[in-house]
Amino acid sequence: MNERPIRELRRELGSFHQQLQDLYQRLPWSHRLVNGLSLAVQALAAASLGYGLGLLLHTQQAFWGALTAIAVTQQSYIDTRKSSIDQVLGAAIGATIAITGSYLAQDNYLVYAITMAISIVLCWLFNIGSAGKLSATTVTIVMLVPHNGPFWTIALTRLGEVTIGIGSALLVTWVANKLEKRLLDT
Repeated sequence: MNERPIRELRRELGSFHQQLQDLYQRLPWSHRLVNGLSLAVQALAAASLGYGLGLLLHTQQAFWGALTAIAVTQQSYIDTRKSSIDQVLGAAIGATIAITGSYLAQDNYLVYAITMAISIVLCWLFNIGSAGKLSATTVTIVMLVPHNGPFWTIALTRLGEVTIGIGSALLVTWVANKLEKRLLDT
C-alpha cells in the first residue's frame, strides 16, 4: 500500500486534472464542436427515452428519468457506466437514509440536514465519495419535495425513475459507441 501523505496525492491528482483540462482546451474548435454535438445528441436521446419510458410505465414524475439520463450521459459508454453506478448507489443510499430520517421525524428540517450529511459521509465511508452529492440530492427530493403518501413509496419511486434514466443513458451511449467504432473502422 502506498504510504504517501494524502496532501501529496491530492496535489498530484490536481496537477493531472489540470493537464487534462489544458489538453482539452487546446483541441481545435471543430473537434470541440463535434464532441459537443455528439454529447448533445446522446443526452437528448437518453433523456427522451427515459422520459418516454417513465410516461409509459406511469411513474409519478417521469421527468426524473430524463434528468437522470442527462446527468449520467458521458462521451463514452465506460464513463457513462461509472457515472451510472455512482448515481444508483447514491440514490439507493440516499433513499434508505431518507426513509429512516423521515420515520424518525417527519417534516423536521434539522433531521433533514442531519440525514443529508449522514448520506454523504456514508458514501465516503463506503469508498464511493463521488456518489455523495447524488445521495444528498435523493435525500432532499424524498424529504423536502411535497408529496402524497408514505415516504418509502416516494423513495422507491424515485429509485425506479432514476433506474429508468440510467438504463436509457447506458443503452444510448452503448449504441453511440458501437456506431462510432463502426464508422472509424470503415
